Amino acid sequence: MSGFAAATTHRGVRNIRLPTTLLSQADGGLGVKTGVNGFGVKNFIGTFTAPFAVVNDFDLLASLPSRHLTSGMAEAVKVALIRDKDFFEWVERNAIPLREHKSTQLHELIRKSASIHLQHIALCGDPFESGCSRPLDFGHWAAHKLESLTSYRVHHGEAVAIGMAIDSQYSAEIGLLSRHELLRALSLIEGLGLRTWHTALERVGVGGRLDILQGLEEFQEHIGGKLTLTLLKGIGQGVETDTVRTQIVIRALGLLKKRHSSRCAST
Repeated sequence: MSGFAAATTHRGVRNIRLPTTLLSQADGGLGVKTGVNGFGVKNFIGTFTAPFAVVNDFDLLASLPSRHLTSGMAEAVKVALIRDKDFFEWVERNAIPLREHKSTQLHELIRKSASIHLQHIALCGDPFESGCSRPLDFGHWAAHKLESLTSYRVHHGEAVAIGMAIDSQYSAEIGLLSRHELLRALSLIEGLGLRTWHTALERVGVGGRLDILQGLEEFQEHIGGKLTLTLLKGIGQGVETDTVRTQIVIRALGLLKKRHSSRCAST
């Protein structure tokens, strides 16, 4: 909100960010996006404006509720899945201390995630997202819709975790991602204390259509016209597609629900 205000005051004044959550230190606080929700749509009003500087102070995390620490790790898993296999494997090895919110591992997670995000923004040629490709929005088409469907009771990172699970399952269903790597992705998300399913995914709207599927149209509008999603062809290997088959999305949702039910039964 303050970044949006700074970007529009006198056509832009310098803004120094001090992110106070794990999610913002690892991801959102480093980017060029500013915005506020409006008209029932996430980030409907905003700009693309780079901050003058970003200060990550780990001491600010000491007072953060446990739920926010867990939620924030989702964006780090995201960049690991689509960009960096070594980072993914580091998160796998450190899943237990990360789930327990050990400061040494959390701080390293933030450093690694922030570095990958900054490399993308600085070196990938489209920092202001003028094209149709949004690789850092992996899992976000469903996440944004899930947030609104739950009146934001599901936090952003929690929604991103579920969105990544959907897109990973979808990638496997179309033969893009191996079953073994799908299991690794889902197991890591769950191993960090994040969910891969929510009952709001079953909500049905007008005509008997799942409400979550409207997220595809809203995401298409969000990125300016042509629908382009990032899927997985391997751990650390994101790939873009402009074709999404809703029946396979529905099948992926059903499989995630079945997995969730099985896990609940076993516990």
